[in-house]
Amino acid sequence: MKRERATARGRAGAAVVVTLALGLSTAACSASGPPSIAGKQTLRIGVKADQPGLGLRLPDGGFAGFDVDIARYVAAKLGVRPDHITFVPVTSATRETALENGSVDMVFATYSITPERETKVTFGGPYYVAHQDTMVRAGDTTIRSVHDLKGKRLCAVAGSNSWKRVTQELNIAATLVPAANYSACVAMLLDRRVEAVSTDDLILAGFAARAGPAVRIVNAPFSDERYGIGVRKGDLSGCEAVNRAVSEMYLDGTAAALLQKWFGQAKLQLDTHVPQFEGCG
Repeated sequence: MKRERATARGRAGAAVVVTLALGLSTAACSASGPPSIAGKQTLRIGVKADQPGLGLRLPDGGFAGFDVDIARYVAAKLGVRPDHITFVPVTSATRETALENGSVDMVFATYSITPERETKVTFGGPYYVAHQDTMVRAGDTTIRSVHDLKGKRLCAVAGSNSWKRVTQELNIAATLVPAANYSACVAMLLDRRVEAVSTDDLILAGFAARAGPAVRIVNAPFSDERYGIGVRKGDLSGCEAVNRAVSEMYLDGTAAALLQKWFGQAKLQLDTHVPQFEGCG
C-alpha cells in the first residue's frame, strides 16, 4: 500500500509539472503574439485625413468627422481615456499595411468589409452600411445612373474598391483616371479632367457639402458598403469588444445623433438601426 500511495503521489506530481509547463508555454506564446486591443490603455487609430464629414485633418493638427467620433466612442467603451488616443492618417492603399506592421491598433476609415480584406485583417462591425453612388458636375445631365458611366472618365483611387465595382463587377466600360485619394478626384472633377467620381454616399456627401452648387450627387445607389473597424488579424477578443461598443452606440442614440450631426443636411436616407454584424470568427 505504501508503495502504491508513493507511486500515485509521483504520478500526481508529474501531472502538476506537465500542467505548469504547458501553462508557461501557452503564456509565452500569448506574450509573443500581438496584444489585443481589449485591455490596452493607449490606442493608435487610423483615420482618413482628407474626407470632409468623415475624417479630416484640421489646421491645428486634430481630426474631425463621423469616423473620428465613432472611434472616440468605441475607444471610451474599451476604457481608453481621450488623451490616450493618437489619430494616425491612413489612405485606402495603406490601411492593411498600417495594421499589419503595428503602426495603428485600429482603423476607422470608410473601410468596406470585403472577402479579400478579411484575409489580411479582422473586422469588427460594420458600424454603418453606406451605399455607393456617383457625383458629377452640376450641369452634367448625361449621367443619371451608374450605367451612364460607359465611355466616361471615372476617377479611380488607389486601394479603393469603388471603381472596381463599376468596371469589374458591373462590367461598365468607363475610362479610369488614377488618383491618390478622393480629394484629388473632386479637384479633377471640378477642373474637367474626369466626368464622375463614384464611391460611398457618405464620402460624396462630405465633398458635396464643401463644393456646394458646383456638383451634384446622382442619388442612384447601387451597392451596400459595410464600414468595418479594422483590427489585427486574429484579435477576436478585441473584435468582440468593439462589437459590444457599436451595439451600445446604436442603442443609446449616439449613432443617430452622429449621423444627424455630420450628414443631416445631405439628401440621404440615413439608417439608424444596428447593422447586422459579420461575426469575429
